[in-house]
Amino acid sequence: MSGRMYATRRQSEILKTVQSKGTCSIAELAQALGVSGETIRRNLKPLSDQGLVLRLHGGVALPDSLHEAPFPKRMHENAEAKHRIAEIVAEEIQDGDTLILDCGSTTAFIARALRGRKNLVAVTNSAEIARTLATNETNRVFMAGGELRSDDTASLGASSLDFVRQFQVRHAVLSVGGVATDGSLMVFHPEEAEFSRVVMGCAENVIVAADHSKFLGQGLVRICGAERINMLVTDLPIPEEIEKKLLADDVRIKIAQ
Repeated sequence: MSGRMYATRRQSEILKTVQSKGTCSIAELAQALGVSGETIRRNLKPLSDQGLVLRLHGGVALPDSLHEAPFPKRMHENAEAKHRIAEIVAEEIQDGDTLILDCGSTTAFIARALRGRKNLVAVTNSAEIARTLATNETNRVFMAGGELRSDDTASLGASSLDFVRQFQVRHAVLSVGGVATDGSLMVFHPEEAEFSRVVMGCAENVIVAADHSKFLGQGLVRICGAERINMLVTDLPIPEEIEKKLLADDVRIKIAQ
């Protein structure tokens, strides 16, 4: 069989893998196909030229992956990783703590991990998270008002921002759409970025939860640089370039093994 035919078969396998996952790192593809990263990059070029995949820093995605998946689907994507991350974040939260949580799928896992905590004072713009934490009668849960999105039952906009500005809490617990090469935190919607910035200003300690898929440059709107956060919790070692930037900004990194 010619090298060209091998390459065509490999490209087919790459495309099949990316289609099943949405995003993949070069390292993941190389390991799955048993070839070098350089071989993967060569095989990606024609796929990228045809518009079948989108090249990202250190990885590859489907062209429509820059649009956030529906919330129910995100709750199933990388669920085991999100569960492990949630357990690590929950260790940072003590009985009686005050916190604000955003409306991400990883944050929803964190809310579930916090069900064993008592006497929490929690503020959120997510009806899903508010319901989860309110089932513990020792907690006080405040829900930011406004129109709820049908996808994730989250409220965003001026009314939710005005509501959270009233609070000063110990922890902000945030999820992101992606982490850029320079350490910038990214999301998919301007309203979400604005909400995150306001929440950061209300908290002493900002914790960002992001599974390994978020380090492929996803997201369209920049929230802020790494200097605004105190801790990042993920499930796998992160790209060296991003790690150096985070450490330079004194961000604590925890890996949920």
